[in-house]
Amino acid sequence: MNLKKWILPIILPVQILFIKWASNHSLWVEENYSQVLYPQISKLLRSIFGVFPFSVGDILYLIIAINILAFIFKKIRKRQVTFQEVVRKSLVLASVIYFAFHLLWGLNYYRNPLHKILQIEDKYTTDQLEQVTLKLLKKSNELHQQIEAVDSLAVTFQYTTEQIFDRTIEAYNELHKKIPKLKYAPKSIKKSMLSIPLTYMGFSGYLNPFTNEAQVNRLIVPYKMPTTSCHEEAHQLGFAKENEANFIGVMACMNSNDPYFQYSGYTFALRYCLHELYLRDYQKFICIKEKMRPGILKNYDESREFWLAYDNPLEPLFKLFYGEFLKVNNQSKGINSYNYVVALFVNYFI
Repeated sequence: MNLKKWILPIILPVQILFIKWASNHSLWVEENYSQVLYPQISKLLRSIFGVFPFSVGDILYLIIAINILAFIFKKIRKRQVTFQEVVRKSLVLASVIYFAFHLLWGLNYYRNPLHKILQIEDKYTTDQLEQVTLKLLKKSNELHQQIEAVDSLAVTFQYTTEQIFDRTIEAYNELHKKIPKLKYAPKSIKKSMLSIPLTYMGFSGYLNPFTNEAQVNRLIVPYKMPTTSCHEEAHQLGFAKENEANFIGVMACMNSNDPYFQYSGYTFALRYCLHELYLRDYQKFICIKEKMRPGILKNYDESREFWLAYDNPLEPLFKLFYGEFLKVNNQSKGINSYNYVVALFVNYFI
């Protein structure tokens, strides 16, 4: 056996052991990777790939998929494949991808929790949740009235996707004034070429960890575009966990000078808090919901109906797979860890 061919497969378990160690040393990851090495990697990748008007990462994925299928077809057709060779090449590919993923972005899953970075608590009472939900409701109603005089109509966004992408820079510039660590530049955000499969999978966007391009599903309803775009850019800033990216993306929208961005951010936070209040105290939930302008509910329905139109039997499988991926990457509740964002909202605004 040629040992040189097995170097990369042998390195894979060593990498896994290192990641296991890193998962228990969040302060080390924060101080040495997330605050020092990663920002340089991220800026470099965004500077390189941000100049392209199309998604380089999507093309990369397609090329890799085509090459893997071509390799399998060629080997099977010529009957040149052996079990040992399949195992070795699979482990080589896994080792390279595992290393690149964690070096270029993935180690951020193991950094300090956001509430520690912001020096806020991560627990809250139902009364505190109610107080913050009322604040969010008041601001959401004001913004809806400012944009749409008829209280029963949904807010309609007239911006193009490219205009929304450009406005995210101003939003982060404003947020940077309050949270200095959240400076976003240069920009690298794209409409995903894979938007149709993303929609059927139930995803609004994703970050390509190998090119650091923020990918946004171009098909989602317009009023969700600002929060989704800022969410993916939060991933670029090194906040890998979905709940934390949700919080930062919403905060960027809230601090924007654009009322449409503010509306997208406040109604996003309001919806999450209302859902949590519904689970904790149904009567309080009903009382607050009755004070909401009907047009906001129309926007909520618009988003819900969009996803229902693409409902399919495979979506739960994709969500299950992604949930397990999140659990492996230090998000113990998987998909449900998105709800932790409520704790960040409450403790930040209380």
